[in-house]
Amino acid sequence: MTNQRSGFGRKQSWIEGSRMSNAKEANAAKLRQYAEQGNSALPETGFRLDRARAALVVVDPQIVFLSPSGATWPFFGESITENEIVANLEMLFKASKSAKILVAVSPHHHPPREHAGKFNEPLEEVTHDIRLFDRRQASMLDCFDGSRADYLDQYKPYILDGRTIIAPPHNAYGPETNYLAIQLRKHGVSQVILAGMASNICFESHLRELIAQGFEVVIVRDAITGPRVPEENGYLAALINYRFLAHALWTTKQTVRQLTESS
Repeated sequence: MTNQRSGFGRKQSWIEGSRMSNAKEANAAKLRQYAEQGNSALPETGFRLDRARAALVVVDPQIVFLSPSGATWPFFGESITENEIVANLEMLFKASKSAKILVAVSPHHHPPREHAGKFNEPLEEVTHDIRLFDRRQASMLDCFDGSRADYLDQYKPYILDGRTIIAPPHNAYGPETNYLAIQLRKHGVSQVILAGMASNICFESHLRELIAQGFEVVIVRDAITGPRVPEENGYLAALINYRFLAHALWTTKQTVRQLTESS
């Protein structure tokens, strides 16, 4: 009887492992389907990068998303690891600085007063409940360092070099509530290379607003990712929309090559 039970347990484990493997393969196939530009039925826009009027904009390059110690890692960690998001973002920062194009970040912070609002929509309710982007003070930088809203250490040499635009925090999701767009305009930017977090939430809100403001927007598809929950894959959902909205979808390697070659 013991051997029968042991054999049954091994069989069940094999079945569960097989199901998980099949699910991962199916998900990877879906991602490939929406990521490969050659399969798109939509026309190409003819976008050409001009470094003289281009900028890299990185949304929410912060501990809370990108570090295993971050509160959202259970939802984002697997996809971040698969797509090598942390390394790819650093490659983009480095290449953009080398190419001498403007770099801007649009972060998300929650100083204490923001928890006092009388209503939130569902996702905002979650971010406030788990203190997702919390800082102890709105204006004291010493309370920012090491907080959940802080930047990853490997990005700080690029972000805190005195030349990067650090926009005020965007409330809710998009840049309508900070001065990102006007700062880009003041620097003569009309093309945006967009990367960061999270693909179907703040990132997509930035994409839509920048397009509405008249910018050409290129998405670096392996320098972004979204949450995975039992119901859906946020990254996959976002990629579908990007096909219809973005002026181009590039990989990190393609983007670095464009920054190196474009004049």
